Amino acid sequence: MTQTYTVTGMTCGSCELAVKNALQSLPHVKSAEVSKTAQQAKLELEKAIPLSELQQALGPNKYKITPHPSAHEATPEKSWIQTYKPILLVFANLLGLTLFIEAYRGSFGWMRWMNHFMAGFFLVFSFFKLLDLKGFAESYARYDILAKRWAPWGYVYAFVELGLGLLYLGGWFPLVTNTITFAVMSLSLVGVLQTVLNKRVIQCACLGKVFDLPMSTVTIAEDALMIGMSLIMLLYMI
Repeated sequence: MTQTYTVTGMTCGSCELAVKNALQSLPHVKSAEVSKTAQQAKLELEKAIPLSELQQALGPNKYKITPHPSAHEATPEKSWIQTYKPILLVFANLLGLTLFIEAYRGSFGWMRWMNHFMAGFFLVFSFFKLLDLKGFAESYARYDILAKRWAPWGYVYAFVELGLGLLYLGGWFPLVTNTITFAVMSLSLVGVLQTVLNKRVIQCACLGKVFDLPMSTVTIAEDALMIGMSLIMLLYMI
């Protein structure tokens, strides 16, 4: 559900960021969009949160949060299909395209198909991350174990995905490419597992900040698929 609030007391960019971080730290807050210019905060919630809890998160004195006068009733929950429609479409298109390539060749090669699928996966996913690189890096740092400790990793990671996509597409250095994929995706999976198992409700950054996708078992399956494919290809080459 989405709810809009008026937040007074914000006078600068640091205030805006402080309010955003405070609200996003609350359980059941999926994401928060905060504007000091409009003096408001738009929250995507897993379930309704009492106004007193929101005010407590902001502190008793500096900022004041109240229901926005023009706020509509909370929007209804999306179905599972509606929520994950963007990522399902990406995978369906990649699957269809790569299967078409194999059909066009007249024979199905498992290794060749996985190579093409992974190329498409990394190129598409890096594209969405690069649309808002700063936004992706900030979201990624909320759950990735390396990005939490070294913030620039979020920026580097998007280009790592782009590089892997190009390497798979060209079929270059397959041993190195699959080793890097296995290592990077395994590292990413650790943070995802911690988030899901701890039942933290935060936005998944897999498709950057373009789509509002909650972290869930879908994210685990996505990372596990890339890890599994890279491992199969490594074992095939050894």
